[in-house]
Amino acid sequence: MGEELLRVESLVKRFPVRGGALNRVVNHVQAVNGVSFTVKRGEVLGLVGESGSGKTTIGRLVLRLEEATEGRVIFDGTDIFELPRAEMRRFRK
Repeated sequence: MGEELLRVESLVKRFPVRGGALNRVVNHVQAVNGVSFTVKRGEVLGLVGESGSGKTTIGRLVLRLEEATEGRVIFDGTDIFELPRAEMRRFRK
């Protein structure tokens, strides 16, 4: 075990809260705030936390099923947030 496979840096996700007569964004809910971690080849990572703490959102961000508000996800040397959508679909396979 040594080579870095996944690096997550300062991951942030805010969801807009809409309201009012015109359905404008009136606030944001911070689902993930500054999460960073690395996983080396051969390692296993478990995300543990209370209900609503952002575990599923982190997974969706790492797979780029959701767009992050801030941060980076580097998988095997490639910043997945820089990949075009079509290439990302191939990359997931």
